[in-house]
Amino acid sequence: MSNYRRMRIEGATYFFTISLADRGSSVLVDSVDVLRKAYTQTIIEQPVWSDAFVVLPDHLHAVWTLPEGDADFSTRWRKIKARFSHALSATPVRSQSKIAKGERGIWQRRFWEHLIRDDRDYGNHMEYCWGNPVRHGLVERVADWPYSSFHRDVRRGIVPKDWT
Repeated sequence: MSNYRRMRIEGATYFFTISLADRGSSVLVDSVDVLRKAYTQTIIEQPVWSDAFVVLPDHLHAVWTLPEGDADFSTRWRKIKARFSHALSATPVRSQSKIAKGERGIWQRRFWEHLIRDDRDYGNHMEYCWGNPVRHGLVERVADWPYSSFHRDVRRGIVPKDWT
């Protein structure tokens, strides 16, 4: 079994990419309310500040700042993924490996994370989240994608509505 090394720094800020097993699926936006509920339930139990969040059809990106004394982002993602999966009625065709591990087969195993190093790195990853729907050709303007914290950040005055 692989031994994955993750930087676990209490109170740090991280960028994440979480993907579906079927990269051609649109279940995340089709079931965005289910995802929101899974996210909310998890964050109530284990709070985190969501600096940025964008949901695309087959993957999502997030920038999270963990509370002081807390470096456990893995449990949060495990709970979000499990709650979302269990709330969906349909299960895709699963491999023997996924069946043996009790996985529903919706998500790719694991996730990708990046420890934010400085203000420039933070800004780059915030902008990456905001601009991702445009890069994927889902909309022409960032403001047109409904599943993004971009709209919250516009309301808070962090970014202009016409940001590109």
